Amino acid sequence: MIPPNEEAGASGRSTSLPVVSRSENMLVHAEPLSSATNLTSISSDRIPEKRITHGNSVLRDSLRPVTLKFEDVMYSIRLCSTDGNCFSPPDPKPDRIVLNGVSGMVRPGELLAMLGPSGSGKTTLLTALAGRLPGKVSGSITYNGQPFTGNIKRKTGFVTQDDMFYPHLTVLETLTYAALLRLPKKLTKEEKIEQVELVIMELGLTRCRNSIVGGPLLRGVSGGERKRVSIGQEMLVNPCLLLLDEPTSGLDSTTAQRIVATLQGLARGGRTVVTTIHQPSSRLYQMFDKVIVLSDGCPIYSGSAGRVEEYFRTIGYVPGNLTNLADFLLDLANGVAPNLKQGHQTDPHGRTEQDDQNSMKQSLISSYKKNLHNVLKAELQQNVRNTSCPKRGRTSGRSSEMEWTSSWWEQFKVLLNRSLKERKHESYSGLRIFQVMSVSILSGLLWWHSDPSHIQDQVGLLFFLSIFWGFFPLFNAIFTFPQERPMLIKERSSGMYRLSSYYFARIAGDLPMELVLPTIFVAVTYWMSGLKPSPLIFILTLLIILFNVLVSQGLGLALGAVIRDVKQATTLASVTMLVFLLAGGYYIQHIPPFIAWLKYISFSHYCYKLLIGVQYTDTDYYECGMGVHCKVLDFPAIHQLGLNNMGWDLLAMVLMLVGYRLMAYVGLRNGLTQ
Repeated sequence: MIPPNEEAGASGRSTSLPVVSRSENMLVHAEPLSSATNLTSISSDRIPEKRITHGNSVLRDSLRPVTLKFEDVMYSIRLCSTDGNCFSPPDPKPDRIVLNGVSGMVRPGELLAMLGPSGSGKTTLLTALAGRLPGKVSGSITYNGQPFTGNIKRKTGFVTQDDMFYPHLTVLETLTYAALLRLPKKLTKEEKIEQVELVIMELGLTRCRNSIVGGPLLRGVSGGERKRVSIGQEMLVNPCLLLLDEPTSGLDSTTAQRIVATLQGLARGGRTVVTTIHQPSSRLYQMFDKVIVLSDGCPIYSGSAGRVEEYFRTIGYVPGNLTNLADFLLDLANGVAPNLKQGHQTDPHGRTEQDDQNSMKQSLISSYKKNLHNVLKAELQQNVRNTSCPKRGRTSGRSSEMEWTSSWWEQFKVLLNRSLKERKHESYSGLRIFQVMSVSILSGLLWWHSDPSHIQDQVGLLFFLSIFWGFFPLFNAIFTFPQERPMLIKERSSGMYRLSSYYFARIAGDLPMELVLPTIFVAVTYWMSGLKPSPLIFILTLLIILFNVLVSQGLGLALGAVIRDVKQATTLASVTMLVFLLAGGYYIQHIPPFIAWLKYISFSHYCYKLLIGVQYTDTDYYECGMGVHCKVLDFPAIHQLGLNNMGWDLLAMVLMLVGYRLMAYVGLRNGLTQ
């Protein structure tokens, strides 16, 4: 994009240069710049074509190229008052404008880089282009002349700045699960795994394929390898449009160049690639086809990377001889004029340095509107006819929007397998095993071979079992959805799977993970404590405890899904379990009628009654005095429970099991839509 006074000189040249993509045998139109053409030849030397010409690779399949156009994109957020109330402040603040009139166009085969200082709106614009920005976005964003649809979403790769992975999975496992969930149904499992192998080879991940990805608390692959794994997850679906948020942040210059060279090679394969980048080196800048420079959400340049210097020279800003062009653009976006040192400027009129910077920013924005905005808008309108699709294509787009790349059952199996492989490290960690076994052995020692006549002691043990296996799974389950929510949002935004398949896979994965330790606990404590030595009663006791674990875990999942804030959820869970503890029927047998309803919402109360009911019958007696034997069921602590309606107690726990998990699913779905 060039100023109007130089547009005439360029009009004699062809307006588009056909570049043949050898990898896909298709024509990709790029902007006719001599410098850009030279850059293309240079980049082609740096990236061997064999990187994208594998015989059976999904990267070679011909896909519908996407021309991305966005015109006058605006986005604002509502500012909160100092007390955090966004709804009724005494003096409401104006909305903060994050994006203001940003326009641009990226064709297949082009690599667009968004430059600007921190807080300039780069990530917001990229998220808006990916169709993932909450709230209302003003302006026009089209993909081949059509609005954003589910079909476009599944063909769009979006790499966030913060790489999110399951830390205990290897690179191969991470990409394999992504392939099984995202590649189309027509491919067999073997063909999907073959695509994973090809992506691993093309992105240079062969050396670390069997290394765990790692995380903040677990050492894994390097930063550059993690970023390439992120790109590989998106490249599995051979996206028509690839969006990346600062893929070089935190990487050294050599690794950053490899990442951008990979992106350039992907663009040359006929894809539309858009990336935000923070302070690129001169070598990285030479790989860009187009750039957009943002300053406080407003564009100061949008067009060809090779004509940036030419444009700013015409409006009076010339970079130094040894200045990196990217640094020059960032200085301008910050309002710093070239060849001037900050802090050493004097103004006889008393203007501060901040005033000068703001004035310069406004000047650059005005120059953009005067010289570039109308030209760019005319170019966007000119290409409408070339990128518009016939109306019959819209119907197929809507129908494909409702289609998933894999069936519900396939998604369930893959997610279940992934959940088991990842969560086994947490569920069977040494700390958790030590915690459960130490309490189990200590309980067995405290109640070591308790005398059957000591009914109060045995009743206390049964109540302890109901309380401990109410607290323990509840507080473990609270953290589940808040911790997995970022990954769930990321994968759901890509259309990887249904929420129901994820939820039921998570529930099914809980069975082997959460029920093994309670089984060991009960097996150790039961036989050490001297309860009835009957295999049948032991099995019934174990089943009641496991059922109580599932109900308690369901409540924890519901609290974590509905509240989503771990600190608030744990506080509410502590109060809830304290109420259940007091109303369980052990500490207080005569609860005042106006508050007696609390015990009917306590699953610990029902679990305690069921444990007592299977442990003692009408034929059980205990020594209540010298030579006097009394019925166990007449013992005051047991008699007040009322063991005549155990079927209703079991039904109440079943309703709680279903209700809590249904509440968790509804809360999870509502949380993802907000």
